[in-house]
Amino acid sequence: MVSKITSQIKVSVTTEYDNYNSYPSENRFVFRYNIEIENLGSKAVKLMTRRWMIYDLGFGFTEVEGAGVIGLTPVLESGESFSYFSNVILKSGVGNMEGSYQFETSDGAHFIAEIPKFNLVSEVLSN
Repeated sequence: MVSKITSQIKVSVTTEYDNYNSYPSENRFVFRYNIEIENLGSKAVKLMTRRWMIYDLGFGFTEVEGAGVIGLTPVLESGESFSYFSNVILKSGVGNMEGSYQFETSDGAHFIAEIPKFNLVSEVLSN
């Protein structure tokens, strides 16, 4: 697990290689990443947008941006957390991801919380 705290938001990430849905002979390596977002601040916040930088060894960077996460824009009260999971597909089986979330406070202020960089290495390549 990797974690990072910025702007009183703690983002923790765990990953796992999805052997069942991966097809290495077709350059398809699937990873599941689990995210927990904790509001350590004193004000409620709403997750507005996400931005990912995905690095796939030998294939370069892909940037992904969008509203919310998994179709949601969750509100986290002080002390609350929100968890979700998603997937990413790499062609090489080796890479990493990092990014950021944009939040809005109840008084309309916006701020960024960083998502820590995490490595993605398929089991078939790590032996």
